[in-house]
Amino acid sequence: MRLIKACAFILTAAFVAAPIASAHDDLQELQTASKPGAAVYFIHPLDGMTVKSPLTIKFGLTGMGVAPAGVEKAGTGHHHLIIGAPLPPMDENIINDENHLHFGGGQTETTINLAPGKHTLQLLLGDQNHLPHSPPVYSKLITITVPE
Repeated sequence: MRLIKACAFILTAAFVAAPIASAHDDLQELQTASKPGAAVYFIHPLDGMTVKSPLTIKFGLTGMGVAPAGVEKAGTGHHHLIIGAPLPPMDENIINDENHLHFGGGQTETTINLAPGKHTLQLLLGDQNHLPHSPPVYSKLITITVPE
């Protein structure tokens, strides 16, 4: 009886897992390839800086080009600025909220207001569909301080 239950469990697990693996494989097929050596980084501010708000943030990108969201062109993407949040899942569309700002127009800088205190910033390159590339292209996490 235990053997029958074990076999039933294994078969059930296999059928349940199959669509998940297939959906994941389908998403990987949708992800745009990044170029080897591609890197996104902050031109300004730099890690550890004390800055005044409003703050102009300048994005850097090497090894790939910038193209607006919706434009399918190999070797390109657009910037996403992550403020005070971890990187989102790399196999899902990048969310758009107050912590995940999209620059789908192809912008390479922005001016934002930040409250006094310490803030973390990170850049993530997204493809024409707001999906991270494969492999993903993201910057080092930096910390800045806005004085009182």
